[in-house]
Amino acid sequence: MSDVTTVNVEEDLDILTANDRCDRCGAQAYVLVIFPEDKALMFCSHHWNENSAKLIELAVDIVDETDKLSRK
Repeated sequence: MSDVTTVNVEEDLDILTANDRCDRCGAQAYVLVIFPEDKALMFCSHHWNENSAKLIELAVDIVDETDKLSRK
């Protein structure tokens, strides 16, 4: 198991914007996964949920902004 901590970012500290896109399907990205050697992928909520177990094992850091989906 990896020592990665998933962080839910506060509204005033958003990192991902509406211009950031899922590397799998092109939908708006809500999760940024950072791997060793400064490599990164972005995922929509759907593809994050589908692949999170494996990605957590490989990641060195994760920015999870899926809470944006429920903000008003």
